[in-house]
Amino acid sequence: MRVMHGRPTHDVGRNVGKKVMGTLGAVALAAGLLSGCGDGQEPPADTAATSSPSPEESTPGQDPGAEEQEPEASPSEPSPEASGDGADEGTDDGAGEGADNGSGAPDDAEADAEGGSDGKRDDSPSEEDDGTSDGKGKDGDKESQDEEPEKPDYIEYGEVSDRVGTLQQRLKDLGYFVTSVDDAYGSETQQAIFALQKAGGLYRDGVVGDATQKAADDGVVPRARTSSGKVLEIDIDRQLVLAVENGQVVKTINASSGNGETYEAQGTTYTAYTPRGSFAVYREVNAMHSSTLELGDMWRPKFFTGGIAVHGSASVPAFPASHGCVRVSNSAMDWIWDTWGAPSGTPVVVY
Repeated sequence: MRVMHGRPTHDVGRNVGKKVMGTLGAVALAAGLLSGCGDGQEPPADTAATSSPSPEESTPGQDPGAEEQEPEASPSEPSPEASGDGADEGTDDGAGEGADNGSGAPDDAEADAEGGSDGKRDDSPSEEDDGTSDGKGKDGDKESQDEEPEKPDYIEYGEVSDRVGTLQQRLKDLGYFVTSVDDAYGSETQQAIFALQKAGGLYRDGVVGDATQKAADDGVVPRARTSSGKVLEIDIDRQLVLAVENGQVVKTINASSGNGETYEAQGTTYTAYTPRGSFAVYREVNAMHSSTLELGDMWRPKFFTGGIAVHGSASVPAFPASHGCVRVSNSAMDWIWDTWGAPSGTPVVVY
């Protein structure tokens, strides 16, 4: 054993050991105090890189909202043009029932447990906590998640909304045949939209895009051809029936007249033609009437020349489709009978 300045060297070793143990003990005590509430505990060095806490398990003291990052909502944008959603002039009625607003749903995203946890690894990239973090993920994620997907710019069959009610009221104010403002785009509203599009020379698809909405906003309505008395005007070119009083159109109704094709009935060939000219109601049937040529049923018809009548029908497309009669909706025919009148002798002008 060596002696340094008269003191054994093993005493020096013991003193150094005591100092080291004292320091380690202080560190252990501090670590025990820090870990007492479980705040900000780091994972063991050998598992931190491969394990992360379960979303259902939160460490006491952690912000529950920091366990997962909210997925960003990304609703799909609707197509700016609704092509093929409405009437096809080679089909029957073009109702477009049950059509999708093309609205999309947010995509799912998995949470990054390490990035969302308060106890981040020392070797992982981190941002300085400036006191503004609320545990909701990236800026704007929570707001985007809470926002509803944008509605499509157009309005079409099947939508139920306040803007449909606003449109219905506007159409009613302009004299288009609308009996109910109920916020629901159904068949009656579609008939009125067809009539508006016809009056404005627009594509007849029943979809309310920019052009159709502008026509409604601008107050597009057809003009009467007659100037006095109560007259039932039938515009063949635009496929409209107008209830006119002293030169003022009081009601505009979607209609469908003869399609110009030939057909056979009871062994005779006919042409589906609606004659133009000045006529008058000469016969009316206040019931469902079956065609004598066995061509189908007519609701409450008002005949104005030969076997040609204005009558109600369950199918009134945006284009000519009849055998020669002028179809309107059953509810519109009820209005002509019960509210407006048009008894026998009422002038009917077809142009």
